[in-house]
Amino acid sequence: MVVRVHGVHVAPVRFRAFRLMKKLVVVNDKMQKNYQYYLTEPIGKNFALEFKPELTPQEMLALGVFGGKYMTDCQKEFPSSWFKKAKLSPEKYDIKFNYFKVRASQSLRIWREKGWIYKEDPRGWFQWYCRYYMGRRLEQEDKRQIKRWKAIKRHIVAIINNCRRGDLNCRARQRQAVMHWAYDSRKF
Repeated sequence: MVVRVHGVHVAPVRFRAFRLMKKLVVVNDKMQKNYQYYLTEPIGKNFALEFKPELTPQEMLALGVFGGKYMTDCQKEFPSSWFKKAKLSPEKYDIKFNYFKVRASQSLRIWREKGWIYKEDPRGWFQWYCRYYMGRRLEQEDKRQIKRWKAIKRHIVAIINNCRRGDLNCRARQRQAVMHWAYDSRKF
């Protein structure tokens, strides 16, 4: 039996050996047609031990990330609560939708050229994080993305070493970029 959850077709599948309930998610948006994955963990739970994001996807969207242009066509895949206070641009990338009002991300074209995009998540790291947060697990890709997330800490060190604590005007671009990786750059 397939049901709709948050506008997405979900088919529960029982695995007797573990008594887990896996949910099938089928995605149809501008970048993926009939892409399917399973949610195997509870939402927001059971993260890898070394992965400790400071912001949830919902918090990131409400603060303002990616010029408001991220996820404007794929909201049905995620809980509607994530979008109630989200700062989303109706037309194009606009820095006024970013928390720090600066451009701090490269284009999707550059992400592709650098090999940062995984075929399952054509929108990049944040899409991976949203799906991971929802409960999808892909062992190899999760390791790769968590390694990338940990590497962003070098930017936090640069902010801490060059800015007075709480001076949110200092290194605003770097602070915005760090926020795109689920670190709360308002705290340092």
